[in-house]
Amino acid sequence: MIRIGLGGWGDHDVLYPPKTPAAQKLSVYARHFPAVEVDSSFYAVLGQATYQRWIDQTPDSFTFILKAYQGMTGHTRGEIPFSSAGEMFEAYLHSIAPMAASGRMQAVLFQFPPWFDCTPDHVRQLRAVRKRMEGLPAALEFRHRSWFSEEYKERTLDFMREEGWIHIVCDEPQAGEGSVPTVLEPAVPELTIVRMHGRNTSAWNKSGAPNWREVRYLYDYSREELAGWVTNLEMLQDKGARNISMIFNNNSGGHAAPNARLMMDLLGQKAAELPPEQIDLF
Repeated sequence: MIRIGLGGWGDHDVLYPPKTPAAQKLSVYARHFPAVEVDSSFYAVLGQATYQRWIDQTPDSFTFILKAYQGMTGHTRGEIPFSSAGEMFEAYLHSIAPMAASGRMQAVLFQFPPWFDCTPDHVRQLRAVRKRMEGLPAALEFRHRSWFSEEYKERTLDFMREEGWIHIVCDEPQAGEGSVPTVLEPAVPELTIVRMHGRNTSAWNKSGAPNWREVRYLYDYSREELAGWVTNLEMLQDKGARNISMIFNNNSGGHAAPNARLMMDLLGQKAAELPPEQIDLF
């Protein structure tokens, strides 16, 4: 099975009729795509009621990928509102309990920062994280090229297989150490996640520039580029990936939803009709 979805559901205006209330957007989104990546779980440990509401707003076939809280991946670079790492993980696991119990959670997505390179200390940290997530599907995305260097690529993949990490395959600019190549290898047969970040090479490493988040993911995939991914997905399936979720994260210019719909078309999947364009006079 190949599921196509987007990073979040709030920013994709093309999907929604004019003046759609924010509280109704997820239910409308679920008519277009069978899966979504939840970004808000990265910024805060949410309440159980929030997850339960999202479950209730979507059909039983709809699935979620939850981003791990930023303190769990070292993005905070400072104090966290917890007394220890154990307390932080316990709070996060408690918060997502309704999602885990529902059977609708594909995975918790651990996206480690660009400075998280391939070192013995970081390998030990990954082992500890995986142990804390025991019993739950956990997906791993690197942002430092060293993990997939010629020296460490096969060892990295073997490590993920041994530890039970779901591999997140990335499509992103090849822009030095802070980017990773597209490695078409599943780690576990149950699930492989593909994240489409765009290919805006010039903006990828400008994290200190004003509005960098708005331009980093500013990219519109061409039909030819997405057609190439049909072949890539077939290759992943040939290598044993039974389920694949492809998430479009190129949200900055509003390209994610159209690109995802085009990908569905290339795969022969039927997408729901978009709402008619209307002129908002008042």
